[in-house]
Amino acid sequence: MLNIGLLGAGRIGRVHADAIAGHPQSELVAISDAVTEAADTLATQYGAKAASSEEIIADSSIDAVLIATPTDTHSDLIQAATSAGKAVLCEKPVDLDLERAQACQMAVAETAQPVMIGFNRRFDPSFSALKAAADQGEIGKPEMLSITSFDPAPPPISYVKVSGGLFRDMMIHDFDMANYLMGQLPEQISAIGSAIVDPEIGQAGDVDTAVVTMTYSSGQIAVIKNSRRAVYGYDQRIELLGSDGLLQANNVLENAVVKSTAQGVTGAKPTYFFLERYMPAYRAEWDAFVRAAQHSSTMPVTLADGVAALAMAEAATLSLRSGRAVTLSDVLKPVAK
Repeated sequence: MLNIGLLGAGRIGRVHADAIAGHPQSELVAISDAVTEAADTLATQYGAKAASSEEIIADSSIDAVLIATPTDTHSDLIQAATSAGKAVLCEKPVDLDLERAQACQMAVAETAQPVMIGFNRRFDPSFSALKAAADQGEIGKPEMLSITSFDPAPPPISYVKVSGGLFRDMMIHDFDMANYLMGQLPEQISAIGSAIVDPEIGQAGDVDTAVVTMTYSSGQIAVIKNSRRAVYGYDQRIELLGSDGLLQANNVLENAVVKSTAQGVTGAKPTYFFLERYMPAYRAEWDAFVRAAQHSSTMPVTLADGVAALAMAEAATLSLRSGRAVTLSDVLKPVAK
């Protein structure tokens, strides 16, 4: 049984609290949040204690922490928790700044403590099944990857201003998914984008509609499409074309009923947002973390994976601003051992 401290009691923190409390091998014992009322409420709900992040990290009875705080606090909390001898699961991204993320990576290496980054989509049943089929050679050699990720509606402008931008906040999931499915990092990244959903997003210096193309040393290509608006629901699809066939992971729908009449054929819309779409993935992610922490094995999504995805977001940002392709190795420098 692992005793867990949860840092952050906001929306994503509440999602993780449910996963922690529902697992037979973990117990949620302490919760912190900058808004003390939020920590108190969530702690009462799960029979935990409310405490500060510093108190939780210093508590020797707590085995691991889950970090679900604002992004600009992630790397500092990862370093503090690992220095205190704790295993860590941290929400994406590692940081808003790539240099800080790499400094965190070096500091954590000195502690030898396990850190997992919360790219929960790797644990989605459909996506993981697609990965398994590709790894088993069912479509031959993968040649072209297409990832579609559309939100139903844009977030508040107040969030956009502190999010780090679409590439670091939203598409970073897709960068990691591309790495997971292709089994390698791309050589070059090209990005185009615009703010056509909400002009205020553009005024805040961000985009709400973007396409990124990535090329690999072997000639393979990956394309990621993001939009902050899909009026029909949360659109999450993957296609992987190989030399011997095609793998597809389609949307999860509100229900499986299809109506066929003389007027046409209709079905349900995709589930509305990530809470409905990815709850099984969050639970599977937590189970994978618990098993790795208990058996001192390598985390299934490492801190290096998180740094790589952040570097790809940085490269996409540079490409968007410059209008040219960016070589990933120019952005992602080797981390000193």
